[in-house]
Amino acid sequence: MTGSLKQQTLRGTLWSSIERFSVQGVQFLILILMARVLSPDDYGMVGMLAIFLAVAQSLIDSGFSNALIQKVHCSETDYSTVFWFNIVVGLLLYGLLWVCAPFIAEFYRLPLLTEITRVIAWVLFFNSLTVVPRALLSSRIDFRTQAKASIVAAVVAGVVGVVGAYGGWGVWSIVAYTLCNSVINAALLWLFLRWKPRWIFSGASFQQLFSFGSKLMVSGVIDTLYKNLYTLVIGRRFAATDLGYYTRADQFAQFPSSNLTGILQRVTYPVLCNIQDEDERLRGAYRKFLRLSAFVIFPLMVGLSVLATPLVTVVLGPQWEPAGELLTLLALCGMWYPIHAINLNLLQVKGRSDLFLKLEIIKKLIGIGILCLTVPLGIKAMCIGSIVSSLLGLVVNTYYTQKLISLGFIRQMRDLMPTLVYVATMGLVVWIVAGCFESNVWKLIAGIMVGCVWYILISSLTRSSDWKEIIAIIQRKHNN
Repeated sequence: MTGSLKQQTLRGTLWSSIERFSVQGVQFLILILMARVLSPDDYGMVGMLAIFLAVAQSLIDSGFSNALIQKVHCSETDYSTVFWFNIVVGLLLYGLLWVCAPFIAEFYRLPLLTEITRVIAWVLFFNSLTVVPRALLSSRIDFRTQAKASIVAAVVAGVVGVVGAYGGWGVWSIVAYTLCNSVINAALLWLFLRWKPRWIFSGASFQQLFSFGSKLMVSGVIDTLYKNLYTLVIGRRFAATDLGYYTRADQFAQFPSSNLTGILQRVTYPVLCNIQDEDERLRGAYRKFLRLSAFVIFPLMVGLSVLATPLVTVVLGPQWEPAGELLTLLALCGMWYPIHAINLNLLQVKGRSDLFLKLEIIKKLIGIGILCLTVPLGIKAMCIGSIVSSLLGLVVNTYYTQKLISLGFIRQMRDLMPTLVYVATMGLVVWIVAGCFESNVWKLIAGIMVGCVWYILISSLTRSSDWKEIIAIIQRKHNN
């Protein structure tokens, strides 16, 4: 990568990381405080609505965010057109959920869900206000402004949620937290950006952006449906308590994996769109992103898998121990998310949203087949099935990466093999050391310390190129 491209990537990664981990750190702390008061049933009820809210959010975005970033020269007409479209869709979807609320409650056999749905669905309207501001800021690789808005919103909403939980609001404290976070974040983005939409809606602009974004929208809806299909099935087939355990385990698994993956996607996408027609540079950049992301994320997820039960019981309390057993499996599934994301990112950079959609359909058909086979065997079997589905999906994702820039599955696995060996030995050492202690607190402390030391030591002794690259990045930032 060139110097300017490196600087853009490093600066964007820094502020995107600050936003992600500051916000998630606050949310994680809020989770701990609220989970010690609220029951798994409370989280289970909100978790039952996740699929409806997530699908609606995908429809609000409609792929326009990525379309605006991918387009090299966007006009005010483009931004205004997308803004007004999002507002209308956000209001329509809120109305649809308001009407469907009683049917959702009847499906889950929980009457309270009618009121909860009608209140929490307001997040859709407020989120629709942020699509264009975020696209504008992301295209400028300005994650600093987004970080400020997200952090303040998370802190204020967190205070509301904790006060509500300890004040006896029950499930409504989760609703209040979610809604406050959305409202405050939208307000701050508009305050900081100071962008004003024009009273314009261009059919030509809409058609051009929608031709690219619509395929990403369908892909997003399919992916969202699939990701939330587990919560839908568990909520319907098992008890709300079981869903509460699953959603908390999934949240722990998502914390390192999805956040780091999100950072990679947000930063690399606008940066690499600038070299979308230079295949050699793209291939080199993607290989580096693949190796570095795996080098950082793989040990985190393997360590999380090995130490899942002591972590959950220490942080949330012994009543949440079943969530730790599920987290052991979900962490191994989540470790592959960044590799999926980087491969799919290439298709967007190349403007091939049609191939993106095609791959999503194939992968989800495979995943649904595996889900149908594992549901009768219980929730743990479903989690194991998700690991198998993720690995098979990776093979599918790399098909077009090979076609477009000659970077297929075999070559990627060859690049990642040293890291896989490092994390396998680290996981074994952590498992042995943790087993020497009875106390969950000491299992956690000893496991984390030994895992970190072992991983750094083996990377240094084998002179890992990825380890050298990370050290060089840190030194450059320190010198600057």
